[in-house]
Amino acid sequence: MIGSSEKGKDVFVLGIESSCDETAASVVKNGREMLSNVIHSQIEIHKLYGGVVPEIAGRNHVEAIDSTVALALSEAKVTINDIDAIAVTYGAGLVGALLVGVSFAKALSQASGKPLYAINHIEGHIAANYITNKELEPPFICLLASGGHTAVTRVNDYTDITVLCSTIDDAVGEAFDKVARTMGLSYPGGVSVDRLSREGKPIYRFNDVVVDNGNFSYSGLKTAVINFLHTKTQQGAKIALRNLCGEGDVAIEDVCASFTKYAIDGLIERTKEELEKSGLKSVAVAGGVGANSYLRQRLSDFEKSGYKVFLPDLKLCTDNGAMIAALGYYEMTSGKSPAPDTLNAMPTLKLRGERPH
Repeated sequence: MIGSSEKGKDVFVLGIESSCDETAASVVKNGREMLSNVIHSQIEIHKLYGGVVPEIAGRNHVEAIDSTVALALSEAKVTINDIDAIAVTYGAGLVGALLVGVSFAKALSQASGKPLYAINHIEGHIAANYITNKELEPPFICLLASGGHTAVTRVNDYTDITVLCSTIDDAVGEAFDKVARTMGLSYPGGVSVDRLSREGKPIYRFNDVVVDNGNFSYSGLKTAVINFLHTKTQQGAKIALRNLCGEGDVAIEDVCASFTKYAIDGLIERTKEELEKSGLKSVAVAGGVGANSYLRQRLSDFEKSGYKVFLPDLKLCTDNGAMIAALGYYEMTSGKSPAPDTLNAMPTLKLRGERPH
């Protein structure tokens, strides 16, 4: 089934996302066609602090959510009466931020009589692929790489996911941000590291991220890079952009390229291993780190081995309401029950079926 309800009627889902520092809303038709995608970003606010400040994020969500949802409906040229269901992120994320979206969605659902579906933010990232890649259908392997989680998954069906391996500590996106902050790069760190890595050479040796049990560990890589930078500084070297470096100094571009290679190569290695074991021929990527240029290039190389590679549009790699609406459509049309009136935020929500390490 692609993009149609059982009765053949178009189904419109309003998606609401507020798990971190973006207030987002979108209307998606039949799980595949994005009619609007409104994102109120707080990047400029949090850039002053070098990262997201939860209390500030929550207050800004309160101020932005009503107008964001109204604009999403307006741009889609629909009213709430045309909407068949509402989908909202209820975890994982910052509890104060999540509560804003959940509370608003519950109130809107009760006032309009529209069913409400609770969506796992992490799984929502996978669903972003259905909007960009109309021909993508389960089963397929999906590399999930974001600031909140890192895993290789088997997408068995639209609402059924098996976690094949995952991080035992930090997420890859979190490591990107912390390394960037150590070097004084602007927030969001992943974007800055990606840009500078393209101008550098991977000349430094750091820690591999694949551990003995096939899972990932980014704590060691992050610590290795930070310790390297501190040691070089103590030895009198300057950590700076290449055009400001003298003999014996460390070019930030080379650190970014080296860190990126170690951070991404392990993901690619394990994704390919699981793809080969599965016998499947399709692979997708999801999450904010899915926008990384080196990761996208390495994944595209899979096509040389006969695999079909599906990459979401760059604007759908970051947090957005469209991915929440898309997954909400499949929750609804698969017969899942709407969320109860007691729905609450779950900041530490895991992927379905994920086992503790």
